[in-house]
Amino acid sequence: MNRWVCTVAYDGTEFDGWQSQPSGNAVQDYIEKRLSDIVKQPANIHGSGRTDAGVHALGQVFHTDIAWDHGGEALKRALNTGIPDTIRITDCRESAFGSEFHARFSATGKRYTYHISLSEVSPFECRFVTALHAKQFRLEEMLAATNLFLGKHDFAGFAARREPGVAVSDSIREIFAIGWESKPEDRWVLSVEGSGFLYKMVRSIVGSLIQVGLGRLAISDIERILEIANRTHEVNTAPPQGLFLERVFYPKEAL
Repeated sequence: MNRWVCTVAYDGTEFDGWQSQPSGNAVQDYIEKRLSDIVKQPANIHGSGRTDAGVHALGQVFHTDIAWDHGGEALKRALNTGIPDTIRITDCRESAFGSEFHARFSATGKRYTYHISLSEVSPFECRFVTALHAKQFRLEEMLAATNLFLGKHDFAGFAARREPGVAVSDSIREIFAIGWESKPEDRWVLSVEGSGFLYKMVRSIVGSLIQVGLGRLAISDIERILEIANRTHEVNTAPPQGLFLERVFYPKEAL
C-alpha cells in the first residue's frame, strides 16, 4: 500500500457536498466507488475538509492508501474515466512523506473565493455567482467592513452548528489575508485565506458583508458580533453557489 495524494476540482451544484452521504450523491462517494473499481477492492479517501451542497472546488485535496504501481498520470486518467464530468481529478502523486501525510491534519491553511454580482447574471454563469439584484449597494462600506475579519478572532458569531445545541469547542481561527477584487460587469470576488474555517464560516462572513452593502448592517454591527463571539439573527449565510475552495496549503516537505 502506498499513500497517494490527489487534487480534485468539481462543480458542486448537483452534489450533496463533499463528504459521503447515505444518498450516495456526494463527491466523495463517486470517487470512492470509481477507486474501488480500479483497485478491485474497497477503497476509502480522506479529504482536507468538507464543502457543503452546492459549493465548488478548484483545489480540494484527498489522500488514499492503495496498491498502485502505474504512476500518478495513469491513476488520474483511470479515475476521470469513470466519474461524472463535473468532477475532475487534476493531479495524483505518491506522497514523499509516506503515511505521515494526512490531507486534513497536515494542512496549514486554505484559500476560499466567493463571487458576487451587483447586476444580472447570465444563465450560463448563475451556478457560480451570487447575483444580489440590488438597486443601491454601499460598496465602500462593505469593503471597509471586510478588513475587520483580518487576524485572529473567535469566529463563533460567524459560524453555524453542524448539530443543534452542540457548540464548537474551539472557535478561534486566524485569517491571514482577506480582500475583494473588482471584475468586469459589476463582479466582485472575495479571497480569504486562513488557518482553518468553521462550518459555514466563509458564507456567514460574506452574508454579513452583503448585509452591510445592502444597508441592513453597519460596520459597528460587525465589530460587535466579532466581540461577543455569539451568532445572532443578524448574521446571514450567503448562498452556496458563489463559493469555491480554491487551494489547500501544506508544508513543502509534507508532500
